[in-house]
Amino acid sequence: MVEPNRRAPLSTRFIARHWLQDSWLSRTLAPLDWLHGGMLALRRANYRLGFFAQHRLPVPVIVIGNFFIGGTGKTPLVVALVEALRRAGFSPGVVSRGYGSTARAPRAVRAGDDAAAVGDEPLLIAERTGLPVWIGRQRAQVGHAMLAAEPSVNVIVCDDGLQHLALARDIEIAVFDERGVGNGRLLPAGPLRERVRPVDAVVCNGAACSSGEFAMTLAPAGLTRVGHGPVNTSALAGLHAVAIAGIGNPARFFRTLADIGVEASRHVAFPDHHRFTADDLRFPECDAIVMTEKDAVKCRTLGSSIPLYALRVDAKLDASFAMQIIHTLQSVRAHGRASA
Repeated sequence: MVEPNRRAPLSTRFIARHWLQDSWLSRTLAPLDWLHGGMLALRRANYRLGFFAQHRLPVPVIVIGNFFIGGTGKTPLVVALVEALRRAGFSPGVVSRGYGSTARAPRAVRAGDDAAAVGDEPLLIAERTGLPVWIGRQRAQVGHAMLAAEPSVNVIVCDDGLQHLALARDIEIAVFDERGVGNGRLLPAGPLRERVRPVDAVVCNGAACSSGEFAMTLAPAGLTRVGHGPVNTSALAGLHAVAIAGIGNPARFFRTLADIGVEASRHVAFPDHHRFTADDLRFPECDAIVMTEKDAVKCRTLGSSIPLYALRVDAKLDASFAMQIIHTLQSVRAHGRASA
């Protein structure tokens, strides 16, 4: 039996040691927290006072993001929300920066695209939903391009745009996981992109919720052999499987595998948005590699000699979450939109 390898990448270990607690390093960097906070406050004031231009799209915009750097579960939430909007009669589209992509100008993301060209998360959203997904550096420009190409879209969900103030928004949704706000400091003294501020909805992924917040869990929704199709978890019984994860919170993925009875001989964590190579998928005495859906869209073209399996997860939320968002959208339609 191979001994489990739970050694996390440097970024994950750094977060646990210095950003989830009040360490000597975070205290040393505290002046940078104050400086960063002041710069962000000035930037926000410039947008509020009109010194920096904020662009409003002709349809309502929902922004989903987080204050904590890295992954907190935004992508599954985006998928769940756009599906709920579609069931309610809306025609949603998704815009994203496309982290890790080579795209600068707006471009559509299609099923089967190269993840290196469009980004792993936009590609996963496009393949999971079949809805219009567009990427580019300037989110407002991307939104206009998508609306020109997809005139039926009547609401836009912006993935990871909470700090992109150039895009005016009607609804802001912030996602937290069990790490909360860490030590409460801003980068680089802590894990926060900006000071936590009021938003329209707070979603807690696998974490305790306060009054008025919405609980979310990531529920396993099936195992797929990459390039083949769905399989039962029993397909891995008796195999020497290695679990890998290049996401913001790899430990959560490894726990989920254990919860559904997938026993891996090793757990190997890579940095979030890691660009996998064929060498990353070489493990001696390994019969199967199990990964996240987000990693699978990057690994499926690497020609691994070891069978690859991807675990699909769905975001499960209380029905009141979608009801609140839909009610707000209906109110925007009926009574107009706030000024930018």
